[in-house]
Amino acid sequence: MPTLLYAFGIRFFFYMDEHEPIHVHVSYGGKKAKIELLPMVRVVYNHGLKDQILKKAVETCENYSEEFIAEWHKRFDD
Repeated sequence: MPTLLYAFGIRFFFYMDEHEPIHVHVSYGGKKAKIELLPMVRVVYNHGLKDQILKKAVETCENYSEEFIAEWHKRFDD
């Protein structure tokens, strides 16, 4: 599971067998969420992250979306 970024105690990562739409997974304190990056940043699911942490994760995805998308293409495009 490649880690893209570790910020504010939140880990942003991909699984090795990802599928579209382009998204990242986040974890914090044993809780998880999935955030879609395209066509816009949005929470797909949240399994226990508190609102404050989820908001910080979404903001980070918005700020790093270009980098995360570029890394997705580098890893998963044929």
